[in-house]
Amino acid sequence: MDSAEFELKQWLLQLEFLRGDGLWISEVFLIVLIALVLDFIKKRVLKKVHTRLERTANPWDDAFIESVSKPLSAFIWLWGISIAANVIANANDVSVYNSIVQPARHVGIIIILTWFVLRMIVRIEHNIIKIGRAREDNYDISTVQAITKLIRVSVFITGALIMLQELGVSVAGVLAFGGIGGMAVGFAAKDLLSNFFGGLMLYLDRPFAVGDWIRSPDKNIEGTVENIGWRLTKIRTFDKRPLYVPNSTFATISVENPSRMTNRRIKETIGVRYDDGDKLDAIITDIHAMLKSHNDIDTRQTLMVNFNEFAPSSLDFFIYTFTKTTNWVKYHKIKQDVLFQIMKIIQQHGAEMAFPTSTLHLNGELSQKQLPETNRG
Repeated sequence: MDSAEFELKQWLLQLEFLRGDGLWISEVFLIVLIALVLDFIKKRVLKKVHTRLERTANPWDDAFIESVSKPLSAFIWLWGISIAANVIANANDVSVYNSIVQPARHVGIIIILTWFVLRMIVRIEHNIIKIGRAREDNYDISTVQAITKLIRVSVFITGALIMLQELGVSVAGVLAFGGIGGMAVGFAAKDLLSNFFGGLMLYLDRPFAVGDWIRSPDKNIEGTVENIGWRLTKIRTFDKRPLYVPNSTFATISVENPSRMTNRRIKETIGVRYDDGDKLDAIITDIHAMLKSHNDIDTRQTLMVNFNEFAPSSLDFFIYTFTKTTNWVKYHKIKQDVLFQIMKIIQQHGAEMAFPTSTLHLNGELSQKQLPETNRG
């Protein structure tokens, strides 16, 4: 019996109405009642503290209160139940404190502390991501998630080993068994491990991050990355279907990341009629000047407007330039504006855009006799 139980026992013995053979029942009832009251007070106090802390700009105190709330309730009930169990055992002359109650209490405390630390890590992760997005810091969310995942795994394994040691299990034996059994598990779960290390390489190399648009020329993979897990990467395709790709796949394929492009390219071939060949040079000059002065065209990049080909039905020239934006929607609006202005320039020079045509040259005139007779029937 520890000091807390002894003091509680002495206090209960001072109450006249609790003395007698049924004292232990009353003790258990009061212990449960005290735990219930303490839990209620805890909730009220933390709720008021949390309400006040929400008004401050510091997110870390909110994270602590949210993390500690449920584990603290579990600790109060663990304390109450362990004391009540010991009271019941003593009342029935069963000595279970050293063999069951005390180890169970210690294991429960380890579980609660591990639970609290894991909850705190999750809320720290959320706060870091939230602060980074608010400040528009240039950091990789996937890296933050990878680090917190590794920390959570480490905390969980540490808590499990401490718990086993508290239960009398040799940690050295567990580690030795894990080393021997790890070989068998490695052969049996080869694909699982390859996906795990594939995910680890994705976190370290960072070829893409959550939110990036990626595609692979080797596989039919294209879409926006929604989550990078330890085994699978979730990609949302452009028709809004989820695509789950094993991480080991990315070790054997090439991946394009258009989200990290610096500019978007406009590359178009346009043809004018052969009859407007004398106007082509002036048209090309005006289009080049238009692109140089366009506010949304990045003139620091390659900018070309050149006569390109004598096509079967047209004189073709091409434009090759880059927009300042990489946004897909805005890019198409800029491209549309550029093409409309090219059409106006061609029309201003009295020229026309070409389309496939055929010219038939006849040698001499066809006489009436050469025309086929029509069926008048």
